[in-house]
Amino acid sequence: MAVKKYKPTTPGHRGMTGYTFEEITKSTPERALIRPLRKTGGRNAQGKITVRHHGGGARRFVRLVDFKREKFGIPARVAAIEYDPNRTARLALLFYADGEKRYIVAPLDLRVGDNVVSGPQAEVRPGNNLPIANIPVGTLVHNVELKEGKGGQLVRAAGAAAQLMAKEGDYAQVRMPSGEVRLVRQTCYATIGQVGNLDHSNIKLGKAGRKRHMGVRPTVRGTAMSPRDHPHGGGEGRQPIGMPGPKSPWGKPTLGKKTRHNKATDQYIVRRRGKKRR
Repeated sequence: MAVKKYKPTTPGHRGMTGYTFEEITKSTPERALIRPLRKTGGRNAQGKITVRHHGGGARRFVRLVDFKREKFGIPARVAAIEYDPNRTARLALLFYADGEKRYIVAPLDLRVGDNVVSGPQAEVRPGNNLPIANIPVGTLVHNVELKEGKGGQLVRAAGAAAQLMAKEGDYAQVRMPSGEVRLVRQTCYATIGQVGNLDHSNIKLGKAGRKRHMGVRPTVRGTAMSPRDHPHGGGEGRQPIGMPGPKSPWGKPTLGKKTRHNKATDQYIVRRRGKKRR
């Protein structure tokens, strides 16, 4: 897939880039595999805003994506590569030999007409789903399970890939896109290959309107607010925040403050993620 540039006919178009959609082969979703998306605007049942910056956006349908891939031993043909407005990756529409249709996250180099299969006996090819125990060390994988049978939870975004580093006992070491090395049970399933749509990280929105189309409302700096609205607010003119560290609107430390408190899974993290090397 390539990235297209817009002519600078307006300030918003200057520097804006977009998709060419060369890999998309079907423009309308499969009717049986979509559901309407009910929006909340960031409000709870009482009508109070509990999630800021949510609201508006283009109307869209939810695609029912198969992350479990539990149809073992049944081959499927890739019928189409489709766009999904709810995620950065593309979707592949599969026609199974028994007549069922399902969506999966489309890996890199998966083409229309290719055959994919899931199960312990599957070959190590992009799009096939296997137990980690049957995947060679060094292979790039995505859609990685954390609990056997629950479905893939990790590495599902555009261009993402995890690498199988080692196997020992009941667990395998998997290096995540963030650089974190994590233990995953070898009975969990993962899909071979890297997620497609690699150029997603090169897209520049160019204007605020494209963010509003996604359902994201504007964000206001704390220093531009009043003291009653934000700890950083108040004062005449521009001033430093005037406190030991940056705070959230509710006075909690933010911007670098570690928020992970899950001792139950600390034992599965072999190496923490760090700053990315360039």
